[in-house]
Amino acid sequence: QVRLVESGGGLVQPGGSLRLSCAASGISFNGYIMGWYRQAPGKQRELVATIMPSGSANYDDSVKGRFTISRDNAKNTLYLQMNNLKPEDTAVYYCNARRFSYNGWGQGTQVTVSS
Repeated sequence: QVRLVESGGGLVQPGGSLRLSCAASGISFNGYIMGWYRQAPGKQRELVATIMPSGSANYDDSVKGRFTISRDNAKNTLYLQMNNLKPEDTAVYYCNARRFSYNGWGQGTQVTVSS
């Protein structure tokens, strides 16, 4: 059974940092395209960043230069380092794993940026 479990969310002041983690089980992690998405209240879920099995990464323009996605294939874990957080980054952040016809999601972790 595939499980994606996010952690690391919380409340942070503008300009602060958080590191999200996503622990994956039940999949051959190193063969999957992994990603972080977010959904703010009243808005659609949107892409934040993706990382290929090779380690090649892509980012939404809104987070470029502030967020860094990474993966540790030995630990089956995906990370998102978020720096210089802004109030508009407030959302539930979801981990995603994708390969062929499989497209799986974690339960999400709340990130709130507020003073």
